[in-house]
This record gives sequence, C-alpha cells and structure tokens, in this order.
Amino acid sequence: MSMLKALIERFRNDESGQGLVEYVLIIALIAIGLTAIMLVMRNSIGNTFKNISDTLDSAPAASFGAS
Repeated sequence: MSMLKALIERFRNDESGQGLVEYVLIIALIAIGLTAIMLVMRNSIGNTFKNISDTLDSAPAASFGAS
C-alpha cells in the first residue's frame, strides 16, 4: 500500500509537463484574439488590399529611368 501512495505522490508532484501546457494555452489565446481582430476588421483590411491593388494596376509600366 505504501508503494501505491508513493506512486500517487510522485505523479502529483511531477510538474514536467506544466510549462508545455502553459505555452499551448498562451498560443491558443493569441490565436483566438487574432482571429477575433481579423473578423472585426475584415472590411478595412480588404479595402486596404483593394486600394493597394488598384494603385499598382494604375502604375506606369515603364520604370522612372526609362525614356
């Protein structure tokens, strides 16, 4: 019986996986936060990329140094 108690005590005091779990939780919270931000700002992000695309489409084909 004392061997079982010692085994249970050893498992209870073992914290080797604790750091990994904390990192996974932090990464999950960051991913959820970034997803929420992107959902809220999706229209403005889309408009920004559309403006960039329109500007590049209307740019002259020749470089500045060409005559």
